[in-house]
Order: sequence, then C-alpha cells, then structure tokens
Amino acid sequence: MPAMAVGGSPGGRLGGAREGLMIAGAIVAFGFLGSRLLGVARTAVIANEFGATPELDAYWVAFRVPDLIFQVLAGATLGSAFIPVFTRLYRRESTDTAWRLASNVLTIVFLATAALCLVALALAPWLVPVFAPGLGEDIGRGDELTAEAVRLTRIMLLSPLLLSVSGMVTGILNARQQFFLPALAPSLYNLGIIFGAVALSGQFGVEGLAIGVVAGSAAHLVVQIPGLVRERMRYGLRVDIFDGPTREVARLMGPRVLGLAAAQINFVVTTTFFASQVGASAISNLTFAWLIANLPVALFGVALSTAAFPTLAEHAAEADDRRLLDTVSRVLRTILFFAVPAALGLAFLREPATAVLLERGAFGASDTAVTAAALGFLCLAIVPQAAIEIHSRGFYALGDTRTPVALAIAGMVVNIVLSALLWQDYGVEGLAIAISVASWLEWVFLYWLYAVRTGSAADAFRDLHAISRIAVAAAAMALFLGLVLPLIEEPGSAAAWVTVFAATIAGLAVYLGAAILLRVEEVEEARDRLVALLRR
Repeated sequence: MPAMAVGGSPGGRLGGAREGLMIAGAIVAFGFLGSRLLGVARTAVIANEFGATPELDAYWVAFRVPDLIFQVLAGATLGSAFIPVFTRLYRRESTDTAWRLASNVLTIVFLATAALCLVALALAPWLVPVFAPGLGEDIGRGDELTAEAVRLTRIMLLSPLLLSVSGMVTGILNARQQFFLPALAPSLYNLGIIFGAVALSGQFGVEGLAIGVVAGSAAHLVVQIPGLVRERMRYGLRVDIFDGPTREVARLMGPRVLGLAAAQINFVVTTTFFASQVGASAISNLTFAWLIANLPVALFGVALSTAAFPTLAEHAAEADDRRLLDTVSRVLRTILFFAVPAALGLAFLREPATAVLLERGAFGASDTAVTAAALGFLCLAIVPQAAIEIHSRGFYALGDTRTPVALAIAGMVVNIVLSALLWQDYGVEGLAIAISVASWLEWVFLYWLYAVRTGSAADAFRDLHAISRIAVAAAAMALFLGLVLPLIEEPGSAAAWVTVFAATIAGLAVYLGAAILLRVEEVEEARDRLVALLRR
C-alpha cells in the first residue's frame, strides 16, 4: 500500500520520470561512450596511417559535402521536428496515425536526400574549390588534391542516402523510448571507417577511408532495423506533402534547417575554407583538435540531451511546464558537472593527451604541437557547446525552433568575422579562438532568452548558483594541475600515457573532493543513490 500511494503521487511520478530519464541517459551515455572511444580509436588509426598530410586534407574536404547534406535534412527532422509530433500522435490519437506520419516523413527525407546527392555528384568539381579554395596551393598540388577530393566526395555521397534513413529510424526509436540500438549504431559507423583505414588504405589510399565511411553508414542503418520490427512499425510508401502532421513537421523543421545549415557552415568555414588557406595540413591539424575537443561535448552534452528530449516532448505534449523546466534544469546542471572539469582538464593536458592519442606512425611531434595548440583554445568552447544542446532542445520541445536558429545564425556570423580577422596572423589557433568566442556568445544569449521565454528566472538563479559551485570545484582542480604539471619532467611519447592517466585520476579526485565540500547537488544525489543501493 505505501508503495502504491507514493507511486500515485506527483512526487512519485516525478521520481519515476527521473529514474526513467537516468536509465535512458545511462544507455545513451554508454552508447556515446563506446562510440566516442571508437571515434578516438578511429582518429588515432587515421593519424597513424596518414598523419596530417595534404592527402588527408583532401579527405576531410570531401567529407564535408555529404555530411552537410545529411545534417541539414535528416538531422533537422529527427530532433526538433519529428519526435514531438510523432510522440503527440502516438499518445493522443492512434498508432496508425503516428506510423503514417513516420512513413511519409521517412520517404520524403530519403527522396530529398537522393535529389541533393545527385546534384552534388554533378557539381562536385565546382563545390570542392568553393569549400577549400587553398587546398594544396601552397605546395603546388592544388589541381591534384582538388581532383582527389572530387573523387572522394562522389564515393561518399552514398553515405547520406543511408544515414538519412538511419537517422529517421533513430528518431522513431528514441520517440518510443528505445535507446540501445540507436546508441549502438554510431559505434558500427566508426568501426566501418576503422576497417577502411586499416584494411583498405594500403591498396586504395585515402579512397579506402571513403569506402569505410559508406560501409559504416550501412551498418548504422542495419543494426537499428530490429528495433522497428520490435515496435511493429507499419511502413507504407507515402509521399503526401499536404498531410497535416507532415506539414507540421515541415513547419518545425524549416527554421531548424537554417540552424543546422548555420552550424555546418560555421564548421566548414573555419576548419576547411580558412584552414585550407593557412597552409598544408592545417585542415587535418584543426580537424584532429576538433575531434578531441568534441569528445566531452558528445559524451555529456549530446548524450544527455538526446536522452532527455523525448521526455521533454512528452512534458510539452501534456502541457506540464513545471516538469519540463525541472528536467531542463536538472540535465543542464548534470551536463556542466561533467563538462566544466573536462574542459579545464583537457586544456591543461592538451599536449600529452594529443601525443597519447595521435603521435604514432605518420603523425609526428610537429603535428602534435600544432594540433595541441589549437586544442587548447577549442577547449574554451566545450562548456557552451555542451550546454547549447539542452537549451536548444528546451526550445524545440516548446515548439519554438526560431529562437535557437536565430542565435545559431548570429553565432555563425560572429565566427566568420573573427575567423577572417584572425587566420592570417594566428593560423589554426586564431580559428579555434573564433569558434570558442562565437560559442560562448550563442549560449549566453540562448540561456537568457530561454529564461525569458519560460518565465523561469528563479530556476535560472538556482542553476547559476549550482554552476558557480561546480566552477569553484573545477577551479580547485585546475589550480592543482597548474601546480603539479610543471613539476613533472617533460614526457616523451612513452611516458605521456602515465602523465595523462595519473594527472587525470589526481585531478578528478581533487574535483570530487571539492564538490563534496561545496555540497554540489549532483555529487550528493549520486552518494545517496549509492548508499541506498548498498543497503538493499
């Protein structure tokens, strides 16, 4: 009887929702962890096989075109637009109506992606020079590397076709609170690229990487099909652009397309357009730094926000504003509890961490120095980029896609202006600074407008109080690392592993100790849950 009474109370329902959110978050986080560890392995394998070479620059340039197509189309629907509408139909109307929407959107997205891929296939010789006008020019290999990038682009244009379907499947399964297979899919994608680098690069060079991208995209889709079978999805070949729910998805998707396009343009402008003019290998150096810095963003910001979004959509569908605000606040504080020390720790350990991850094979000490320098400044962007993920989804759950999109476009403009001002004098470091400054401005204004939009100034003050304690605990860790690291003899590649591991463990211990003393809520909750678990 007591258990039933508690379960039926608002507090009990909220506790159950929190438990479900934590389980979902754990599944997604572990999936992201596995994927990102394989992503680190992928990055290390690519660095080992190719180093930071002009040929690899051509691969990164070619990768941007299909990635842009996928991110703008499939990425737009599965996140901000499709999940809220699908969830509402499934809960309030009927499963048949929800599956009709899924079938219609899936078919339309696939056809639109196919059309764009065909256009890109034909225009590749003109697109590549626009994306990277300085590719190979400083070493007299511009025409050769541009032609290679065109070939690679055409191979990898199969990838967005597969990922457009797979991305929609991910959205469907996440909307149905299925997270395991979607969380597993990125790992298989990374394994495909690793296979291309290890098994195919000897025979095909960088084209082996492109083949691996296509193979990984196919695996990303195939592994999720059993989830649709389990959900008994009733697919029908439908292309009805006048369907009411589909038009609602399109309406929500429109601004998000602009936002994702802005984010992708942001990335391409910095890591490709301007980096190609810095000099040979600059694209690879900056891309490697970006991949390392993006690890905590994906693991904490993207993973937790992805797990939370279906719950946010349900709260919005039920018009339960209080629980929606509580969920956003809780997820934000959890994200920052991990992201703040990760950013500071990685900034202090940037050089040994880069050496540990990348310095082997064709990737030499000079590449480590350039990549680590860019990484140090990119670490400044980790916190805002991780936090943007949950605040953007807070707006999306409320049906407001315009506000985060407008700020993403504003951030893009700031990044482009700063990149144009800094790249000639400061090289890849200047481009990294541009990304970080633009990210901070975008998040600060996004947070402020979210508080205004929801009337949650009290929640914002509570968040800021919690964030300040997290920041103090992370500052204690940074002070410790700042005092200890200079005492350690400059490590060679063999000793770098020991340095990174020992400093990480010691820094983490200092951070957790300070968090306990400051009574950071996330630590206290974890401690209480552990005690309760041990008492069972």
